[in-house]
Amino acid sequence: MKLIVFILLFLSIAAHADDTDYAAERAALIEELGYYARLVGDMDGAGFSEAVLASMTSVKRHRFVPPAQVRFAYENQPLPIGHGQTISQPYIVALMTELVEPDADDVILEVGTGSGYQAAVLAELVDHVYSIEIIEPLANGAKQRLAQLGYTNITTRLGDGYYGWEDHAPFDAIVVTAAASHVPPPLIEQLKPGGRMVIPVGGRFMTQLLLLLEKTDEGEVITRQIAAVRFVPLTGAH
Repeated sequence: MKLIVFILLFLSIAAHADDTDYAAERAALIEELGYYARLVGDMDGAGFSEAVLASMTSVKRHRFVPPAQVRFAYENQPLPIGHGQTISQPYIVALMTELVEPDADDVILEVGTGSGYQAAVLAELVDHVYSIEIIEPLANGAKQRLAQLGYTNITTRLGDGYYGWEDHAPFDAIVVTAAASHVPPPLIEQLKPGGRMVIPVGGRFMTQLLLLLEKTDEGEVITRQIAAVRFVPLTGAH
């Protein structure tokens, strides 16, 4: 009995120490992101909002990377997650989140679930996130991971995100986490008037630009170039 109690106590201490260590690394990353945002000026020099930084602080990135990548989880760089895919650089995750101006009542569509990290960051800020992933092992893994972490306001499915998720449209915002050769028309149609979409556009071996699209109340789409980026390509039958 004493041995069982000792083992349970050891595991509890180890888990707490792990969280504490990563909390310090996460805090250092958040400080770096805030500094870099002001330096780069992708948001007119304003930096990230407190809400976005709080979300990035809350979400434990090390839970969304393969075991071999955990030691790199809080470095500001993309990391491989298998199947030729990556988890995005934290700065880019924060930037895309900031650009869609999430509100507590929003319903957001994410195209490209990957490991579920961007969806989790968004879910800290909005009412519900619908996320689509075309690679089955990643879709299954993200669904299990997000459930284990207690995210009840994220719904995922396996599918081709190019066509969006019409059953839950229109969306207050859409975040696309893979580079498309053009902005998919179905996604524009599923964006609410007054809504925002952020999407990287360009080929695998070409310059990719992160675009911010804003749909006016009249249905007009205004496009703004934000930054040069590098994403894995959006795949599918299209």
